[in-house]
Amino acid sequence: MIKETLIVKTTTLPQSRIALELEIPSNTCKSCVNETINSISRSAKIPGFRLGKIPKQVLIQRIGITQLHASALEKIIDKSWNEALKMKSIEPLSEPELVDGFESLLKKFSPDKPLKITLQTDVAPELKLKKSKGLAVEVKKSKFDPKSIDEALEKSRNQLANIVPVNDRPAKLGDIAVVSFKGIYKDSKKEIDGGSSESMDLELQKNKMIPGFVEGIVGMKIDDNKTLNLKFPEDYSHEDSRGKEAIFEVGLKDLKEKELPKLNDDFAKQSGNKESLKELKKDIENQLKENFENTQKNIKIEALMDALSKELDAEIPKAMIDSEVRNNIEQTAQRFAQQGMDIKSTFTPELIKSLSESTRPQAEKNVQRNLALKALSEKENITVEDKEIDQKMKEYEDEISKSPKQIDIQKLKDVVRNDLLKEKLINWLEENSAVKEISEKATKSSTKSSKSTTKRASQTKSKTKVNKREKK
Repeated sequence: MIKETLIVKTTTLPQSRIALELEIPSNTCKSCVNETINSISRSAKIPGFRLGKIPKQVLIQRIGITQLHASALEKIIDKSWNEALKMKSIEPLSEPELVDGFESLLKKFSPDKPLKITLQTDVAPELKLKKSKGLAVEVKKSKFDPKSIDEALEKSRNQLANIVPVNDRPAKLGDIAVVSFKGIYKDSKKEIDGGSSESMDLELQKNKMIPGFVEGIVGMKIDDNKTLNLKFPEDYSHEDSRGKEAIFEVGLKDLKEKELPKLNDDFAKQSGNKESLKELKKDIENQLKENFENTQKNIKIEALMDALSKELDAEIPKAMIDSEVRNNIEQTAQRFAQQGMDIKSTFTPELIKSLSESTRPQAEKNVQRNLALKALSEKENITVEDKEIDQKMKEYEDEISKSPKQIDIQKLKDVVRNDLLKEKLINWLEENSAVKEISEKATKSSTKSSKSTTKRASQTKSKTKVNKREKK
């Protein structure tokens, strides 16, 4: 007797998706049904029968043939799916999707007949770069601003400032006001969610609150009360408040000001552990210049990555983007947990859904970039040798030996390999691409020229329409 085998037919679908049409032989269906009945029989408890000794017909009558078939069908699909993947050497990126649905399949299932099902899954896309060498990008030319040194010093002075009470004058910008306030929407008189406080320290700086709030407090004296008629910005973070007019009853309970330390050698010792103010300024300058240069380099890399991504010819599967979205949310949750926040209460289904929607565009961009880099690696044969990884791993030896937790060495090696490969790919891009720095004036001029061209084209189009009507 010839044993029937699984028949598999594959069909390529858009978005790097594949359909597997399976014809499962009846002997497989019968075998899985019997295995299911035997498995349930070993653990089922029915009065009047010993464990494992329940007759097949009694078990079917008690549990129901539909329930038994449902359990068997799950095994049949799982077993056949894994066998089909091996037969066709397919590596799926997502769980299989049953095209006609499980309930529909269950209704027509019979163990005595072959079973036909269609399953779909995402697979890794075929990658092709239309172009890799000679990419041309433009970035805005920037210069280091020496004013940033003074700004950094002022920030440090503010951090080391003494807070002293104020009793003899009205509030002014720069003060710290202790305020009570209660806000309602002007039209509905409904209280604004989060729009009230019995006592809040508010640094009186522009853009700290909605427009007009800080400005309304300036000039008030301690124990003064004031009504502020304000309007929420159209792009306000809380959607329900956008563009709405509001009334705030504000009271000034207390007033403080910052007493800034003098900029001298004592300040240098206290602020940066430096011997003199001159030494502190030089240290800040070096740090800021290094940060500036790194930022400029990152801007160029971002521009090159965007240019390379545009050259990628590939259909990106949804599963890859979904995975990237999940990773982003998990990383966000980890950061929150490290800050001591309760993840279970914070990450509600509503928040997760909101994060999924808001992070998806960036996730799509990240996946596109990663695939473009992979395509570049394959096209230009850029790889990382084992000896390079071993050399890099030596830098982590002390950290590994001192770590209280067991470190997965293979996982760490994979991370090191990916980092080294990305570094090589970016270096290759920089060497084989043209990055042009353009001044801010040139950027503005180009924008004006583009707008002017668009305007002229629009006017020409309008005149053409008029001329056509006149001819008619």
